[in-house]
Amino acid sequence: MPGFEVINFKEENSLKKIFSKGKGVLFRHGFEKLRGKSYQVRDFEKNFAKKFKVKYSLAVTSGTAALRIALASCGIKSKDEIITQSFTFVATVEAIVESGAKPICTEIDDTLNMCPFDLEKKITKKTKAVIVVHMLGVPANLSEIKKICKKHKLILIEDTAWGIGGKFKKNFLGTVGDIGTFSFDFAKTITTGEGGMIVFKDKNLYLKAKAWHDHGHENNPRVPRWEDTRKSSGFNFRMSELQGAVGLAQLKKFNGIFDRHKKNKNLILNEIKNLNNFEIRQIPKYCKEASESLILIMRSNNDAKKFRKMFFKKGYSTKILPEATSWHFAGQWEHIKELKIKKNKLIKSERILSKCISIPIFYKMKKNFPKIIYNILKKI
Repeated sequence: MPGFEVINFKEENSLKKIFSKGKGVLFRHGFEKLRGKSYQVRDFEKNFAKKFKVKYSLAVTSGTAALRIALASCGIKSKDEIITQSFTFVATVEAIVESGAKPICTEIDDTLNMCPFDLEKKITKKTKAVIVVHMLGVPANLSEIKKICKKHKLILIEDTAWGIGGKFKKNFLGTVGDIGTFSFDFAKTITTGEGGMIVFKDKNLYLKAKAWHDHGHENNPRVPRWEDTRKSSGFNFRMSELQGAVGLAQLKKFNGIFDRHKKNKNLILNEIKNLNNFEIRQIPKYCKEASESLILIMRSNNDAKKFRKMFFKKGYSTKILPEATSWHFAGQWEHIKELKIKKNKLIKSERILSKCISIPIFYKMKKNFPKIIYNILKKI
């Protein structure tokens, strides 16, 4: 569950530094004489890049903005097609629509992420990029997806809003493809309230994104900001110093959060290991998950609904599955006109998702929580 569980005086002290050290400058650029050497967003970016072993990081206003900026840096045009997966938050498709491109959604496989076989089927001459989503903590099948993107010369963007800290081989999720995006909203593993991060391997893509998220500003050190140089237009997706300060404090807690999630998830798995009325979600080979949720594949949609009803009576709610697919399954997004999904398509995805339950993994998990889950599953 999210980093808000561990918010305390450390985030408060980090915010106070903006006023004691930075003289109250809340804007990430300029005001050098007033702010001294207080650059919270800049430091957050540097520390994030160091932590996740990537060359370039750009902090932005949200995970949705991160996706939109990533597409802008790639020069996506109106007639281009961008492929993503059917099980994701609606923001992934919204970012594609906002870029002017056409969104295409693949089926999912047993990882609940992009099906590589369906991905290859949906590639056309108009396809320019693939946005793979590491949904609810488990990595997608990056071995196959990366091969397909390389074969067809496609840009690979990782939407890592739900997968921070997970790994493919020795690489952190978000650093395997060409670009990785992260979310720091209030429901994520680390939070800045709202906020996001984009990571890059290529300096040119990073510089394009950095300018585009700041109205085209290149932040040329040779001229004052009001005379700044520019090569393109852009928009305003700048992160504020307030968010940067909270991000710095949360980032220091990340290892503890990640390890506690893993420990608590294992406690639940150990408690329910002798039951046989469900399957555990598949984790691809060479991958390490981010244990922010536990997904069980039940025997039927009826069993999934039974679990949620009994779980709710105990004072808990499942996480997205089975109750919130209207916001997380493309097959139900009739309101997005650009997403043209024919009736009876994405049936495989719908069938898999309908049987799933997603159990939130709390940092401050109560001792009886695994037993509550066991007792409910035993009755189904």
